[in-house]
Amino acid sequence: MSSIAELNPAPLWKHFAKLCEIPRPSKHEDKVVAYIVDFAQKRGLDAKLDQIGNIIIKKPATPGMENRKTLAMQSHVDMVPQKNADTEHDFLTDSIKPYIDGEWVTAEGTTLGADNGIGVAAILALLESTDIPHPALEALLTIDEEAGMTGAKHLQPGHFEADLLLNLDTEDEGELYVGCAGGVDVNAALPYVPEPVPADHRAFKLSVRGLRGGHSGLDIDKGRGNANKIANRIIDTALDEIPELRIASLDGGSLRNAIPRESFTVITVPADTTTHLLEIATQAIGAVKAELDNEERLDIALEETEAPSTAIDRDSQLKLIRVIRCCPNGVERMSSALEGIADTSNNLARVVTEEVDGKHQIRIQCLVRSLSDSARDQHGRNVAAAFQLAGAEASLDNAYPGWTPNMQSPLLALMKDVYREMEGVEPEVKVIHAGLECGLLAKPYPNWDMVSFGPTIRRAHSPEERVHIQSVANFWDYFIRVVAAIP
Repeated sequence: MSSIAELNPAPLWKHFAKLCEIPRPSKHEDKVVAYIVDFAQKRGLDAKLDQIGNIIIKKPATPGMENRKTLAMQSHVDMVPQKNADTEHDFLTDSIKPYIDGEWVTAEGTTLGADNGIGVAAILALLESTDIPHPALEALLTIDEEAGMTGAKHLQPGHFEADLLLNLDTEDEGELYVGCAGGVDVNAALPYVPEPVPADHRAFKLSVRGLRGGHSGLDIDKGRGNANKIANRIIDTALDEIPELRIASLDGGSLRNAIPRESFTVITVPADTTTHLLEIATQAIGAVKAELDNEERLDIALEETEAPSTAIDRDSQLKLIRVIRCCPNGVERMSSALEGIADTSNNLARVVTEEVDGKHQIRIQCLVRSLSDSARDQHGRNVAAAFQLAGAEASLDNAYPGWTPNMQSPLLALMKDVYREMEGVEPEVKVIHAGLECGLLAKPYPNWDMVSFGPTIRRAHSPEERVHIQSVANFWDYFIRVVAAIP
């Protein structure tokens, strides 16, 4: 079998294969939005866009189901655009290239977009169906979930009649989610003065690659390496013995909600210290690799490169190195009420030198998450304070709330019953240390009784993203059984 469109269930995989053909990175969803609206209108469905650009589609109940409660279904149409440095791919114009790898579907050198493309495909397959019994359906397909939850944040009341909502955006088969963490971005800008590189300096490029990366919520507790921290550590170690070392440019990480897998730093040192630099780097790289024994693909290289004309001034360089050292990264606190779940965390996501309006700065992006909105804000302020002490401008932006669990949810009880009938065991009921749109959706629609579920997806937000084929079939079977069981 060569095409994912031939996998079971064919109605779902057909739509996912089509989604892979359409570029849909966050904030650039116009092509996929147009495709879905056209899809709905060609099938005689009521489809429209709300004021922010979310897609709303409605379908009447099948015969005999008219007296059932209206059911809303929700997924987001955008995907995280991540690729390996050596992969040629333009997420604005190029299709994702999925392929079957044993029991999994993955993509060639990029994120797959199973997060949340499988959920979108399931909704489209149900809307297209003519032989699946269902109550009146209302579909909400949101935009820009991955880069700001813009669609959910700006959803207005009055569009929906349903009291029940299925969110199809979690990543473990057999688990039902009833709560999630909130989050806030911490953005910092540290100014610097570009100074001429001395004539006797030689330049080297420090490359950190091959880290596992992953989702900055789901994977933040797994002890994975952070490329920004690793690069900073090696440079700081070399600076202890070569005080003339200068940083010319930095480019580490990519997206605030992805654990940084790669970092590229250009440094300069006096020509007569290059041998010593390589010795120091070799020792530091060996130590890092020995410590991160869960990062078997980690590749750190220091190679000579073309000399830049300027570098960061010495004072700003020292501030930068110290603040990256001090910046909290990873889990701040595990939940005391929910065993094995991170309560509060930070992802040091992006560190890059840039010029804005003629001014030079190092821009730093972090994403703080917490099950508690107050702890989210306090940890965000802690992270911002570190940058402010270094002389950077820092702000907290784009805060979004968590989703408070309702263990007495009638929809949860129904879904547990359906799962028990299918599998003979109880599903796990969980809270997730990641941002789901449910917390934001509850503001305009406080009446919504919500549960989130999905197939098994691994390494989301990284080029190693993959979805388990059999779990998609199981997820689809469960989905349509739940839909048929709506009271």
